[in-house]
Amino acid sequence: MAEPAGHEITELLQAWRGGDEQALEKLTPEVYRELHNAAHRCMAREGDGHTLQTTALINELYLRLSDLQEVDWQNRAHFFALCARQMRRILIDMARNRRSEKRGGGAFVVSLDEAPEVTASSHADVIAVDDALKAFALVDERKSRMVELRYFGGLTVEETAEVLKVSQETVARDWRMAKAWLLREISGRTGEKGPDES
Repeated sequence: MAEPAGHEITELLQAWRGGDEQALEKLTPEVYRELHNAAHRCMAREGDGHTLQTTALINELYLRLSDLQEVDWQNRAHFFALCARQMRRILIDMARNRRSEKRGGGAFVVSLDEAPEVTASSHADVIAVDDALKAFALVDERKSRMVELRYFGGLTVEETAEVLKVSQETVARDWRMAKAWLLREISGRTGEKGPDES
């Protein structure tokens, strides 16, 4: 099955924003496979016992997207960047709900050693990842956003470069630095030792 062209997605997004009620219905099958793959990667990092499945994450994402009709969609990359942010929020909301239900226990566990890699050996709960990204945003907003795009949205280096309007080399270099920073931050928050702290 051929990947939908970026301009086709952009046209559908702009038609949807312009009031074409059928544009979202036409857009859905065009982007479903890519969103499903990104959601599957997010869910694969979840620990055992999570209650949200890939299809449920996609359904929740579509519900949230339907409330975002007024977004000034720039292009396909902008759409997937927004989807990455929404998936992050969905997972954080679910983790916080579970944590509050169990008074601190049973929160989602997210493996940071899946592709894209953030750490080689530690597992951190999704709230710790979110907290670390918020702290990282205070240090470097662009690198924090890059992690969000790659980790929660599953965007490739090329797609991430397009969204952030930087070169692929910059994304690759920033990615290495971001992994090291996040490993230290998450290890400090959770008390886990990173691979370099033995």
